[in-house]
Amino acid sequence: MNAQTPRKGGFLKLVKAVFWSFFGVRRRSDLENDAAQLNPLHLIAAGLIGAVLFIVVLLVIVRAVVG
Repeated sequence: MNAQTPRKGGFLKLVKAVFWSFFGVRRRSDLENDAAQLNPLHLIAAGLIGAVLFIVVLLVIVRAVVG
């Protein structure tokens, strides 16, 4: 990829890529498209936010069931 090529990826595409990656269900063509279009720093940030949200949801569910 050329360093001057702009990365054009929308917020929904970023969220979709992170969501499906959490499940481990990705086609190679989708992965290659994401790598070409999405900013790696945005992917890392979205992945970290997704992981934190996942942990928070699990904690809320456990507290609701135990309590």
